[in-house]
Amino acid sequence: MSYREASVPFSYLIGSSKSVGFSVELTDAIVDDVRKKLNRPNLQVATMPVTSQNRIPLLVNGTYDIECGSTTNNSARAKDVTFAINHFYTGTRLLTKKTSGVKNYADLAGKTVSSTTGTTNAQVIRKYSADKKLDLQLVLGKDHDDSLLLVENDRALAFAMDDILLFGLKANSKNPDALEVVGDSLQVEPYACMLRKDDPEFKKLVDGTLSRLVKSGEFNRLYTKWFLSPIPPKGVNLNLPMSEQLRANLKAMSDAPAL
Repeated sequence: MSYREASVPFSYLIGSSKSVGFSVELTDAIVDDVRKKLNRPNLQVATMPVTSQNRIPLLVNGTYDIECGSTTNNSARAKDVTFAINHFYTGTRLLTKKTSGVKNYADLAGKTVSSTTGTTNAQVIRKYSADKKLDLQLVLGKDHDDSLLLVENDRALAFAMDDILLFGLKANSKNPDALEVVGDSLQVEPYACMLRKDDPEFKKLVDGTLSRLVKSGEFNRLYTKWFLSPIPPKGVNLNLPMSEQLRANLKAMSDAPAL
């Protein structure tokens, strides 16, 4: 199993080695169902960190078996991997210093913007800049913490990323009161657990786990825990009610990708 190191509140590290988050708990439930299906209650599971850049190649080559972090389910990625039922919806926005004067994308014309290597957000902001002739200068961080640091150190005026990740990064930053999330949301981004294409039985199990969590009310309990309650390490409450898109998908149980 894989985890992310800085995708708050989905999958992130507390201290040097303990991964926590909404997606981590979904993964734990999936592992429990694997143990039951195999009748191996003591089955040991290895975990490893992945990044936006290496998560797909390492999954495809068999280094690990499932990624439940903050990965967008889209048609381009579906050529190489498959996705379980979508469990969250977000979109690209901007994290910037309150003193920057940036309120939307037009304010960044000709300026430097950070994003993270291997993310759909980098592609979205690049295309938006070209379409709107904004001439944005895009600099890529190796992970989300690195991309945030570019803003904190004034090497970029804003950080373009999924808004929920920006809220989480802001909450756990060195000076959260100095930062704000701004701009319209660009492109709907459904998150889903990512699996290899050659294992339909595993996808069936994962989808079944998610369906069970929804029907039992456990999914809603986990959502409340990670999006509507104080979370570690600083006890910040993101206070993000469930979106209408997610509510609808918990009824539809769809794995439909983004465009």
